[in-house]
Amino acid sequence: MLTDAELRNTRGKSKAYKKTDRDGLYVLVTPTGGIAFRYDYRFDGRRETVTFGSYGPAGLSLGEAREKLREAKRLIAEGVSPALDKQRVKRRLREAQRFEQVAIRWMDHAPMADSTRQMRRSIFNR
Repeated sequence: MLTDAELRNTRGKSKAYKKTDRDGLYVLVTPTGGIAFRYDYRFDGRRETVTFGSYGPAGLSLGEAREKLREAKRLIAEGVSPALDKQRVKRRLREAQRFEQVAIRWMDHAPMADSTRQMRRSIFNR
């Protein structure tokens, strides 16, 4: 079982390697020293891997990674692939409209006087 101290002291080698934790969770250590939490599982007869994120101050802690593992196992039990679900969420975020697009569409179609529309557009552009 991994510890936080062990992860802090993990260094990259000439090739990427794995260090196992528990319940199927492991970290992949890259040659540059990057540490990513991953989980391999079988879904519909295929082997799939989901990456939860990287370790570090800007990334995940060991406890957060274990919590994400519990969530992934819950999704698998419900018949949802965690890796495909993660891709779906990313795709939705990419396709989501920016605030600017929504505001411009609202200003073009909302019922208001022309002077009010011009004033709001001026404020928005500032």
